[in-house]
Amino acid sequence: MATNVPTGQTLIRAAVTRSRGSGFEIAELNIDCPRDHEVLVAIMASGLCHSDWDFANSDFGQTFPTVLGHEIAGVVQAVGPHVTQIAPGDHVVGCTVASCGACEHCMMGNRLHCLNPTVGSRRAGDPPRLSESGATVAQAFGLGGFADHAVIHESQLVAVDSAIPFDKAAVLGCSVATGGGVVLRSARVQPMESVVILGAGGVGLNAIQVSALVGARKVIAIDVDDSKLKLARTFGATHVVNSKSEDAVERISRITGGRGVDHAFEMSGLPGPLDQGMAMLGRHGTMYVVGLQHTGTTVDFPAAVGDGLTMRFEHAVRGVKMGSTNFKIDVPYYAELYMQGRLNLDDLVTDTISLDQINKGFARMHSGETAGRTVITFESKNTEKGSIV
Repeated sequence: MATNVPTGQTLIRAAVTRSRGSGFEIAELNIDCPRDHEVLVAIMASGLCHSDWDFANSDFGQTFPTVLGHEIAGVVQAVGPHVTQIAPGDHVVGCTVASCGACEHCMMGNRLHCLNPTVGSRRAGDPPRLSESGATVAQAFGLGGFADHAVIHESQLVAVDSAIPFDKAAVLGCSVATGGGVVLRSARVQPMESVVILGAGGVGLNAIQVSALVGARKVIAIDVDDSKLKLARTFGATHVVNSKSEDAVERISRITGGRGVDHAFEMSGLPGPLDQGMAMLGRHGTMYVVGLQHTGTTVDFPAAVGDGLTMRFEHAVRGVKMGSTNFKIDVPYYAELYMQGRLNLDDLVTDTISLDQINKGFARMHSGETAGRTVITFESKNTEKGSIV
C-alpha cells in the first residue's frame, strides 16, 4: 500500500546536463509522485564519480537533458503501491543495477545480469519522473542523484544502518561496491596472492583496502599522483609506484621477485595501464578491466611473448561491471564492516561540497586536487521538517 505519497508534481532543485560537454546547470525541475514499486527519496549525499563526468562529456548513447549522479544516500519519504522492500524513514543507498528479482539470474543471486533490467523504468504512457516546462528530463542510471530528491525503483535501493553518516553511506553504492566487489566477487582474491591496482582513485582505494582485508600478500598501488599514492598507504597498500617517474612493469617485477602478480585491476579506463597490467601478470594471472571504456574502444594484447608465455601461462582478461556486485547483499555487508571499524570510509571522503559547487568539484577532481571522493551534501536542506511530502 502506498504510504505518504504526495499528489501531482513538486519542484526540486537539481544539477542538469543540457547537452554533451555543457557542464552542470542548477535548475528547478518537476518531480512526479512515486508509482508502482517506486520510492521517493530525500537525497542527503551524492558522490562525484568519474563515470558521471564521462557520461556528461562523451557519447554513450545517453539522452539529454539529464540529471546524472549515481552514488547516493538518503532518507525514504514515501513509497508507491506494491513496494515491499523499503519503508518510509529508512536510510537507503542507491545502485545503478535495476533487477526483477524473479528471472534465472536474479534467483541465482546474480542481479547484475538480470534478464529484465527495464523493470526499473516507467511503463509507456506513464508521465516522466522528472520534467521541466512540460518536457522530459532524463534520470540517469534510474537514480538522478545530483538533485535534492529522486523517485527510484525499489530494486535499486537497499536500507543501511541509520548511524552511518550520509556522506560515507553514499560511496557504498558505487566506489565501495565496485572496488571491493572486484576483489571479493570478480577475482575472489585469496590470502597469500599478490595484486596490483592501476589507479588509486576512489574505486582503486577500495580495491586496495579490501585486498588487504582478505590477506593479500602484496598489495601494490600504481598512480601518477603522489598524494593518491600516499593515501593508498593509509588504505593498506604494501607498495606504491609512481608510473610517471619510473618503469612500473620493471618495478613490479622487482617487487614480486620476477613472479608477477596474480591479479591486476585496471581502474582508469585508459589503454596504457591495460598494457602495463598485462605485462605485470604472473603465471595464471588475470587482468580485470574495471575502468569505464569508451564506445568503440578495443583492447589488444599479444597471444605470445618470447617463447609463447602469454598462452602457456594461461593469462586471462576479464571485463568487470560494478564489481560483479549483488548490492542488496554487499552494501549492508560493507556498511557493517564500516560500523565495526574494519572498512575505512572516513578517509575515503576527502571533500564535501554543496550542489552549487558541482562544476568546481569536478574540476578539482580532474586537476588532482582531490585524492579521494568528493561528495555533495544536502543535509542542511533535506531535514525531516523540510520534506516535500
